[in-house]
Amino acid sequence: MKITKKIKGYSVAKPDEPAAAAASATVSDSPAVAEVIQMHEKVERPETLIGATYKIKSPLFEHSLYVTINDIVLNQGTEFELRRPFEIFINSKNMEHFQWIVALTRIMSAVFRKGGDVTFLVEELKAVFDPRGGYFKAGGVYMPSIVAELGAVIEQHMKMIGLLHDPELDEHQKKLIAEKRAAYEARAKKKSDAGALTADAAGNDGIDASIAGAGAGSANKAAASGSAFPAGATLCHKCNTSAVIVMDGCETCLNCGYSKCG
Repeated sequence: MKITKKIKGYSVAKPDEPAAAAASATVSDSPAVAEVIQMHEKVERPETLIGATYKIKSPLFEHSLYVTINDIVLNQGTEFELRRPFEIFINSKNMEHFQWIVALTRIMSAVFRKGGDVTFLVEELKAVFDPRGGYFKAGGVYMPSIVAELGAVIEQHMKMIGLLHDPELDEHQKKLIAEKRAAYEARAKKKSDAGALTADAAGNDGIDASIAGAGAGSANKAAASGSAFPAGATLCHKCNTSAVIVMDGCETCLNCGYSKCG
C-alpha cells in the first residue's frame, strides 16, 4: 500500500473493528478547532489600536500629564473576545522628568505585552510615596505621589475594559452609610442654625460678617475641591478619600464603608 498523505497518528486495528477504524479516520481528517489566543509577547501589534487618554493635573507639576493607554482586542468577534492593555504613553510640556517617564512607560508596555495578570502594576504604583508629601486631587482623594496617581489612572482604565472590578457594598453597608451621612448632615445643619441665631441675638454686625465670610470661604473651599462628602470629613486610611465622619464616637467612611467599630 502506498501512503500519499501525511501521517498524523496511528493505532492498531483489529479485524473485528472496521467500523471503529473508519470512525477514527474520519475524526482525524476533521478540521481542528480554532485556538483561543491569550496575551503573550509574540502577539504582533495591529496597525490600529483602540484606547483612551487621561489628564493628570498635579500641584507637583507645572504642566498637566496626558496618559494614553492603547488596548488590543483578542479573539475579536468570538465568545472569547478580550480587551487587554498593550502600550502606554505619557506626554507633557514639562521635560524635567522626561527620562524616568520614558523608562517607566517602556517597562509598563513590556509588562502589558508579556501577558498574564498585569493588575499587580496598580498596587505597585499606588504604593509609591513622595518624600516631599502628597496632595489631594478633585473629590478629596489623597495621592501620595504623582506615580501613585498614574497607578490610579491605570486602575480606572482596567476597570473600564473589565480587567478589574470594584468590590460592591452589600445592602446593609449601603443602608448604614446613608443613615450615617443623613444624621451627620442633620447635626451639622442644626449647629449652623444655632450659631446663626446666637449671632443674631448678639446683634454684632462684625460677628455676623465674620461668620458669613467664614461660611463663604468654607463653601468656596468645598466647591474648589469638588468633594462630594461633608466638609468636616477626614482621610480614610483604607480608600485614601476624605470621607470619614465621627458619629456617636464611631469613625465611618462614607466612601468605602470602613469603620473601626465593625
